[in-house]
Amino acid sequence: MRTRALALLGVALVGTLLGTAVSTVGAQQRPGGAPGGQGGPVAVELGAVKQEAALEAAQAVGSLRAAQTTMLRPEVSGRIVQLNVRDGQRVARGQLLVQLDDGVQQAQLAQALAQAATADSNVRRQQDLLAQGFVTASAVEQAQSAAQVAQAQVQLARAQLSRLQVRAPFSGVAGIRLVSLGDYVKDGADLISLEDPSQLWADFRLPEQFAGRLRVGQAVSVSVDALPGTRLAGKVEAVDAKADADGRALLVRAALQQTVPNLRSGLFVRVALELGRREAALWVPEEALVPQGGKLFVYTVKDGEARRVAVKVGARKPGWAELLEGVQAGQQVVTAGQQRLRGESAKVKAVDPEKIGGGNKPKGA
Repeated sequence: MRTRALALLGVALVGTLLGTAVSTVGAQQRPGGAPGGQGGPVAVELGAVKQEAALEAAQAVGSLRAAQTTMLRPEVSGRIVQLNVRDGQRVARGQLLVQLDDGVQQAQLAQALAQAATADSNVRRQQDLLAQGFVTASAVEQAQSAAQVAQAQVQLARAQLSRLQVRAPFSGVAGIRLVSLGDYVKDGADLISLEDPSQLWADFRLPEQFAGRLRVGQAVSVSVDALPGTRLAGKVEAVDAKADADGRALLVRAALQQTVPNLRSGLFVRVALELGRREAALWVPEEALVPQGGKLFVYTVKDGEARRVAVKVGARKPGWAELLEGVQAGQQVVTAGQQRLRGESAKVKAVDPEKIGGGNKPKGA
């Protein structure tokens, strides 16, 4: 009995060993099975390298400013007796807007005119007497000098009268009045603002490292946050002669070449200053970029094989990145599924994301 039991145990052990060996061989022969097997191509999404112009631009923020803008102020103190402008009214150059009380000055002008008339009459009388030999030439010269002084007094009186008037220095649109009829105002007090909206500037600042690349005439694109979708073209009109010592920035002024309704001085703007343009730039979707070890790579695909290529990125725009090296126009690049690729190359198959369920769709890097 003991001999038979040992024999049965030996048969069982042999069978177990043979089963394990068969199982191991089967696992090695199944594709995609345990380590040591050869899997199929990796499913990825592809995109094409496109060729179009690239604009290198410096981004900045700034404010709109009217080319001509001023706050009207009186030169002397006085009481307002005329207020000939409404809030927001368009006015012409030289139009009288504010008149201060000029009663005293009008009387002074009348007196000066009378004295000038008397002096002129005296000159004519002295000349007649000189012709008859009753006076000397010096008497005529004295009369002429007195007439000149009288005329100067007339000019002085008129100048004092003009200082009591506030006229529009240029054609434009008046702001909101800060005074009312009958107010007594001091010299230099704010009365009303005036702007010419026909020409607007965009003032903005750029870091000092752009100093060598700034020049008058460069194109700019201006967008206004208060007017979504509004983009205005302009050109650099001036660069400040010195940099701001605190912020190490340069003040740049661009003249807008077009206007749209509701543009106003003081509005916040975003400015893109064109620094250069490459007509035959190469662009790839941003999803194709793979950061690794401080560098950027893309996987280019040809004949079902993806190869990892180091690239250098230039300009960017929403959803796209310009590549300065590493790819050619028309090449296919992997845009999703890069995390499944290993090594420098791998077999891949392109899939259409529209035909794949959400759970099976490969995700981008």
